[in-house]
Amino acid sequence: MSVYEGLRPAALWNHFASMNAIPRPSKHEDKIQEFAVKFGNDLGLKTVKDEVGNVIIKKPATPGMEDRMGVILQGHLDMVPQKNSDTEHDFENDPIQAYVEDGWVKAKGTTLGADNAIGVAAAMAVLSEEGIEHGPVEVLMTADEETGMTGAENLKAGLLDGDILINLDSEDEGELYIGCAGGVDTNSAFDYKEEEVPAGMKAFKLSLTGLKGGHSGLDIHLGRGNACILLNNLMLEAADKFGLRLADVNAGSLRNAIPREAFATVVVPEANVNGFTAFVAEYFAKVKEDLKDTDAGINIVAEATDVPSCLIDATTQANLFQAVNACPNGVIAWSKDMEGVVETSTNLAVVRSEDGKIKVFTLQRSAVDADRDKLGAAVYKVFTDAGASSENVGAYPGWKPNVNSAILKTMKEVYDNKWGKVPDVKVIHAGLECGILGAIYPNWDMISFGPTIRNPHSPDEMVNIETVGLFWDYLVETLKNVPKK
Repeated sequence: MSVYEGLRPAALWNHFASMNAIPRPSKHEDKIQEFAVKFGNDLGLKTVKDEVGNVIIKKPATPGMEDRMGVILQGHLDMVPQKNSDTEHDFENDPIQAYVEDGWVKAKGTTLGADNAIGVAAAMAVLSEEGIEHGPVEVLMTADEETGMTGAENLKAGLLDGDILINLDSEDEGELYIGCAGGVDTNSAFDYKEEEVPAGMKAFKLSLTGLKGGHSGLDIHLGRGNACILLNNLMLEAADKFGLRLADVNAGSLRNAIPREAFATVVVPEANVNGFTAFVAEYFAKVKEDLKDTDAGINIVAEATDVPSCLIDATTQANLFQAVNACPNGVIAWSKDMEGVVETSTNLAVVRSEDGKIKVFTLQRSAVDADRDKLGAAVYKVFTDAGASSENVGAYPGWKPNVNSAILKTMKEVYDNKWGKVPDVKVIHAGLECGILGAIYPNWDMISFGPTIRNPHSPDEMVNIETVGLFWDYLVETLKNVPKK
């Protein structure tokens, strides 16, 4: 029996199951794009795949609804490939292993992909199911949202005819989003020389695991530990006190995820081994106490290992440790207009040594494009001052709220009529594609909503089953009440 057996609405969950059977990490989306094209063609609907992998499917209005404004239902096809270190999973070949627990759908040791397959599956259900009243509907499934929004950025004007964009990529039921943060990546790299390991050294594998991680925008305000920074601080202090030298480092994995795990191979002089291991235990105890309310599962160990063949040169090591220590991280500014909303933040996401370079990736977000760029410049300066090469790339705009939006008015009324309350109207501190798409189609009236998803971009990702049903009912009723042209 399918894990989704009996869940409502059946069509949505069936489409979600079909998507989760198809590997679709960002940059490896050929299979899911082929699936989407076949889905549209099998329904006899006009289906187009553009040159960057966006898939567009168009469905005519139901009888009597031809005079309604055209609606574009939009979501992205790719997913974030995150797994626990003890989980065997090949995101390019293996299906997601989902299960139901306590009213939530979860995955076994990996990201679930509800971000954004739930939204796409809802749009597919609108296309496949009879009996739903709607005006002209277009479904836009974008490519590569999670690693640069390249599908949205390269969408061509003139491909879509609608007037209203409903983005299905929000993650709290009962909330409507009318604005989002923009972002920019700052990518830096240190060139290092290989040095011989001095005589009389003992080697250790440092492992920092058990952090919750999470979405680098939605979860940045929760005070969770950053594995890159915590491991760096340990090594920085141990280098000064015990002569620690670095052979390699592998911390974090994705630019838009708060890093959960970090690993490094280090050596210390034999005479300092006892002091060093005692220090690691003390550091762990202190960090565990500091993070007891947000990351109680943290674990830090130093395990003896074989002496490495070479070390990163001492100058580069010192520059790296100091730059990571000086790099801004976390919430930088809160909104002055909307209480409790993060306006500007940054996430130090990855520190990785490979092929003679140490690469450092950070992602800056802000609802104010000028502040996004200012923060990107500050991070750039931290690393260039430390001798690294650096560049700010992939900047994308925020989405400015329109409180006079016609679809906002409609969706507030629909929710109130159906459930007796008005949904919360918010701005999200994450990079929805609306900002980019709205620049290409400035005539669109835009809004975003979705079911409740927790811990996206991490193996703890889960979607609440009850809210998926509410989300679907809301979408169907909204389509029925879309304003006339």
